[in-house]
Amino acid sequence: MIKLFRHIRMALLNQNKFSKYLLYALGEILLVVIGILIALQINNANDQRQAREKELNYLKNITVDLKINLLEMDNFLQIRNQSIQFAQTIIGYFEGEPITDYNAFNASAISIYNWEKFYQNDNTFQELINSGNLALISNDTIKNLLLDIQLLYTKMKSEEDHYRFDTEELIYKPLYSTMDLNPLVNNLQYQMSGGQVGKNVELDASYFKDFFKNTKLKNGFLMTIFEFDKMNGQMTEMKNMTDSLIWVIDREMGR
Repeated sequence: MIKLFRHIRMALLNQNKFSKYLLYALGEILLVVIGILIALQINNANDQRQAREKELNYLKNITVDLKINLLEMDNFLQIRNQSIQFAQTIIGYFEGEPITDYNAFNASAISIYNWEKFYQNDNTFQELINSGNLALISNDTIKNLLLDIQLLYTKMKSEEDHYRFDTEELIYKPLYSTMDLNPLVNNLQYQMSGGQVGKNVELDASYFKDFFKNTKLKNGFLMTIFEFDKMNGQMTEMKNMTDSLIWVIDREMGR
């Protein structure tokens, strides 16, 4: 096509038909401009398609992370609600209620001592942040929910740190200084393993006489009730936000 225009242009110049030459020259320029615009449009379309593919891949991986977190949160909520019930029962023992099963009491107390922190699975979110690709997420609702969940998670970790300090001061320190934990641990291992490990220690009131005289320990179990309840409230809110985010992502991926 370009060779044809060049041939026509030379012929017109030779024939001194400048106006027609100018018209053909403008036509040639116009074709070049149109070609450039089409190429740019194709490139832009390809860039948008590639960006959308990356976005959808991120959204898919975020959904996987969120569903893992939901399972973990359900597990933590169940365990912490159970720990609250155990702590309430133990407070009752401090206030004079009779202990009918020392093995069960020992297991309940140790389950509170062995509490764990919650760690969310946010690998995809961290990759988005660290790579600067958060802008690839075109849906503002998704971005805002991701950031809101991260903010709430930070608050949860702060509350866990608070409880960790309280357990160090109110449970672990007085426990280690007043109790011989060896028979208690052996008893729990024996009960949990069906006699495969540990020792069949027959627990009775004599093992816990100093335990129930310690006001710090009682306060530690009170703080367990208060702070686990607060953490569970935060986790329930995070769980609801996670459900909402999964729903929004599903709609976004289906459009």
